[in-house]
Amino acid sequence: MPVERFIDTNILLYGYDLSAGAKREIALKIVQEGWTRPGCNAVSVQVLQEFYVNFIKSGQTRETTCQLIEDLSQWPVIDNTLERFGQGLEICRHFQTSLWDGMILSAAKFSGAGTLLTEDLNHGQNYDGVQVINPFH
Repeated sequence: MPVERFIDTNILLYGYDLSAGAKREIALKIVQEGWTRPGCNAVSVQVLQEFYVNFIKSGQTRETTCQLIEDLSQWPVIDNTLERFGQGLEICRHFQTSLWDGMILSAAKFSGAGTLLTEDLNHGQNYDGVQVINPFH
């Protein structure tokens, strides 16, 4: 089940934000590759939860948001488990990240992705085998 890259919530949000300008163009290309190259992108339940909350806050309808989540659920989705939580806590402690970033890194590592696309962590840093790339950098 290894995937090429793990996609953080902010990438998805920019991909569907018509007002995000250049960031939307970059993020939309990443999202589109998820459809044209099955198994390329993975997300986690946490990413889908965060997407739901923030997409609704941006003024989108629940119906549209739920349809997008249903679509994105066709990608490999990493479940939140007690094991993922424990690994997230360890990552959080070791790398001094927030719990939420530790959970994203845990899910990315579990997916087999060598790359995590996000703007929330240090661009270029390797977190125990997961390289963070900020595609907007």
